[in-house]
Amino acid sequence: MKEIAGRDAAALLEGCVRLVRQAGAMIRERWAAPSQVTHKGAVDLVTDTDLAVEAFLKEGLARLLPGSAFLAEESSAPEGPAADSGPCWIIDPVDGTTNFVHRLGQVSTSVALWADGAVQLGVVNGPMLGPEGECFSALRGEGAFLNGRRIAVSRAAALTDALACTGFPYELAGRLELVLERLARVLPATQGIRRLGSAALDLAFVAAGRLDVFYEDWLKPWDLAAGWLLVEEAGGSVSGLDGAPFRFGDALLATNGPLHQPMVALLGPTVERM
Repeated sequence: MKEIAGRDAAALLEGCVRLVRQAGAMIRERWAAPSQVTHKGAVDLVTDTDLAVEAFLKEGLARLLPGSAFLAEESSAPEGPAADSGPCWIIDPVDGTTNFVHRLGQVSTSVALWADGAVQLGVVNGPMLGPEGECFSALRGEGAFLNGRRIAVSRAAALTDALACTGFPYELAGRLELVLERLARVLPATQGIRRLGSAALDLAFVAAGRLDVFYEDWLKPWDLAAGWLLVEEAGGSVSGLDGAPFRFGDALLATNGPLHQPMVALLGPTVERM
């Protein structure tokens, strides 16, 4: 029996999926009602739903794994957990808050459990994707799943066959040169680029073979922790843009595997990071 922090890993994942789906029901219930919106930055938003979902998840996850720590978007500093830290839940209650405010369906809840120096389980739920939502889940060493069905990355072997995806930082003005320089490299080399607005879903879609490539800089641990595990458990690759092992705070590159080195060659030698 696989264990995490002395607990049955499969039971922890099952409990996490249950809580994240319940959080998704909260988002669906609030979809038709006006949101109470405040600004964390010029275009960085937080709603009453973000706060309510985060509080619900922290309460439920604390019961699921007593003594665990939390790294959550609306109530934590942005640093990732230390490699030798104890079990820590990494939570994004509503990834894609701007989409949620505008009632665009690409919103998700992302929860990962960090322990023993790595993400051990991850869940990304898109509550507005289809009548039952789309819940992606993974347990380290056990594969990745969508609504209980195993998923795998795509088999695209050439960038000309690849659909790429990226995202943009909230503080865009001082980073525009780098964002546009990367777009200028990727756009002509691939079938196209999408910007969906939820990094957690972007990574889940790479895991499911819907996207072939995802890259983005300036992400926080809660944006990507669960999706990182999903991609790797679905057979894909995750690294920094230069191909080095990924660490929280790095610019992230996730691919189906065959496209990884071509993307490193495309994006690695880039202008200085701002």
